[in-house]
Amino acid sequence: MAPTDRFRPRKQPKQARATLTRRWVLDAAAQVFAEHGYPAGTTNRIAERAGVSVGSLYQYFPNKDAILRALMDEHVDAGTRLLGERLAEGLPAQLDDVLRLFIRAVIDNHRDNPRLHRVLFEEAPRAPEFLTRLRETEDFAVDMVTQLLIHHPEVAVAHPDRAARVVVATVESLIHRLMTSTAPMDPTDLEDELVVLLGRYLRAGA
Repeated sequence: MAPTDRFRPRKQPKQARATLTRRWVLDAAAQVFAEHGYPAGTTNRIAERAGVSVGSLYQYFPNKDAILRALMDEHVDAGTRLLGERLAEGLPAQLDDVLRLFIRAVIDNHRDNPRLHRVLFEEAPRAPEFLTRLRETEDFAVDMVTQLLIHHPEVAVAHPDRAARVVVATVESLIHRLMTSTAPMDPTDLEDELVVLLGRYLRAGA
């Protein structure tokens, strides 16, 4: 197992200028990884794209693995925040509309730079702590969906906890696969197909 220290940033900036420089580095890294892939996405390329010296980059990140971890964390944070905002507006009454809310939130989190998402989650190494965070995030989503399935009158599955895990895994894996492929599926079509697929599954019962 790779040492976890290589995935940790050196420091969090406290001043506005330093915060802006760190942002430049992360934005540049997203572009470089998307264009060149992870192996060729060197710190020199990232620094050049960001318009900073390599020395300045190293003040915040010891290597590109730490930059990668920061980008991965931002992706997960954005997805969690987006879903929370949608849920705060209230759940629709119809099951298909509830499914659409969840599915659309995940799709929207994959709209920007799908090539980068493929690099982050398929080509690049992942820190053990990040894998743990992914599992915890998924478990939280499964628990939330389980409660929804238990109390929704249209749901007929015999085991809501199992069904919730299937729903979460299906949404995450299919959206990632079909939106980050070299021939991505239209997001609206993908949303509609997943609503039909999962809606029929949840209403079918045991």
